[in-house]
Amino acid sequence: MPPPAADGFAEMRQLEAILEAGAHRLDACQVGEVGAGRQRFPLYTASIGSADPRAPAIGFFAGIHGLERIGTHLLLDYMRMLLWRLEWDELLERQLQSVRLLFMPIVNPGGMWASTRANPNGVDLMRNAPQDAEGRVPPLAGGQRLGPWLPWYRGRLGAPMEEESLSMLRVVSQQLQQRPLSFALDCHSGYGWGDSIWFPYARTAAPMAHLPEMFALKTMFEQAHPHHGYAFEPQSHQYLLHGDLWDWAYDHTPASNIFLPMTLELGSWLWIKKNPRQLFSRHGFFNPVKAHRTERVLRRHANLLDFLGRVAYAPERWLPRGERREQLQALATAQWPPRGGPR
Repeated sequence: MPPPAADGFAEMRQLEAILEAGAHRLDACQVGEVGAGRQRFPLYTASIGSADPRAPAIGFFAGIHGLERIGTHLLLDYMRMLLWRLEWDELLERQLQSVRLLFMPIVNPGGMWASTRANPNGVDLMRNAPQDAEGRVPPLAGGQRLGPWLPWYRGRLGAPMEEESLSMLRVVSQQLQQRPLSFALDCHSGYGWGDSIWFPYARTAAPMAHLPEMFALKTMFEQAHPHHGYAFEPQSHQYLLHGDLWDWAYDHTPASNIFLPMTLELGSWLWIKKNPRQLFSRHGFFNPVKAHRTERVLRRHANLLDFLGRVAYAPERWLPRGERREQLQALATAQWPPRGGPR
C-alpha cells in the first residue's frame, strides 16, 4: 500500500484505512499526486479480482467534484462491504475469479479537502476534456473559459488537461478500455428530484455506438430490480455540455472493445425539500445532512453496484449479436429518440 497522505481529510483517512485493512486482498496503487503549493494529496486506486487482462472489468469512480462527498462515501462503504463478505461469501469469491473491480473513490482530493467543486486550480474536471458540444449548452453550467472565478471553468483553451483528469483517464485506458468488455460508474450528486443513470453522450444529441448494449443493460436491471426508481437515459436528454471526461474516454476506446461508461447522479433536491436549511450550506446542497438519509443512500445503491458485477460475470449470456442487436437498436431508438439535434 502507498504511504498515507501527510495532511488528509476524513474521506482520505477512511480510504487509507480501507487500503490498509484490505492489503491482503486489494491491489492498491498511487497513480498520481495533486494539489496546490505545499498542500499535496495522493490519487489512489484499488483493484480486486481476476488478473486476466481480458477479463471483464468495472471501474467505480467518485469525488470528481470535491463538494459531492456522498458518492465517495457510497464507494468507501461498498469497499468495506466487499472485504467483509469475502471472509465468508464463496459465491463472491468465485465471481471475482472472472471479473475485475477497480475503485478510484477520490478523483479530486484537493477539491474535497477545500470543499470546492473544482480542483485547486479552479477547474471543473467534468468540463476539462478538450471537445466542444455540438449544440447550445446551458450558460456557464455547460462549461466556460471566462475564468476560474466563475463556476464550471473548463481551463485555458489549448492547455493540457488537469492532472486529476489525466490520471483518471490513464487509469481508465490502462485498466478498462483495453479489455473486450468494461464498464464505468461515476458517482455524482446535486441534480434533480430523483436519481439518474446517465450515459454518453453529453456533447451531442446523436446516439452512442453501443446503444443496443446500453438498452440491454437497462432492461436487465429493470427486470432484476423492478422498483429501482432510476431515470436511465443519455445525458443529452437533460442538457449538453463541453468537455465531459466520459465522452472523451468513450470516443477514445479501441473500436474492437465495448466500454460502457455511466454516471450515477444522486438527486439532491428532495433532500433540500425535506430540510430547506441545507440551502445555507454548500455541503448541504450536494449531500444528505440527516444521518438517516445518508444511511438510506448508502443502502439504496448497493444493488446497482452488485448488478454490474453480476452482468460482467457472464457477458456471453446477454450481449446482443446479429438480429437481436438490430432489434434492440430499434427499441433503444424508440426509448431514447435524439432530441432535435444541436440546440
